[in-house]
Amino acid sequence: MDQVLRPVGLLLTSGQSHDNPQLVPLLDDYQGWRRSAGRVRQGIHLVADKAYSHPSTRAVLRRRRVRHTIPERSDQRERRTAKGSKGGRPPNFDGQLYAKRNTIERSFGRLNQWRGIASRYDKYALTFLGGALLSAIVQFRR
Repeated sequence: MDQVLRPVGLLLTSGQSHDNPQLVPLLDDYQGWRRSAGRVRQGIHLVADKAYSHPSTRAVLRRRRVRHTIPERSDQRERRTAKGSKGGRPPNFDGQLYAKRNTIERSFGRLNQWRGIASRYDKYALTFLGGALLSAIVQFRR
């Protein structure tokens, strides 16, 4: 989702899978779309919740030079401080920028205003994805 609540990427996963492994494919799709659309190549700033604070995710984002604002989980903070000076420094975190993350939650609320998306009536994943894409396209065009 971008700053004006428009969806810019959509992937469908099984109900019991985590969101974190889908971050890299979403970034690939988004960066490819930006290149093919002839848009000016500006940096991405990812704002995500604690589910994305895994060290491997942060390493991938650093390697790709994607700026990010992700809060550190309490168990990670405790583990880092227990190591003392060898634990490293805490990740950079901008609280004011993180407060704008509610736009993502509002965007999902708009997607869920479509009854078929919110209740998942479709039996097949392909038809559900089609409905979700239609909802996303209508939102993007608003």
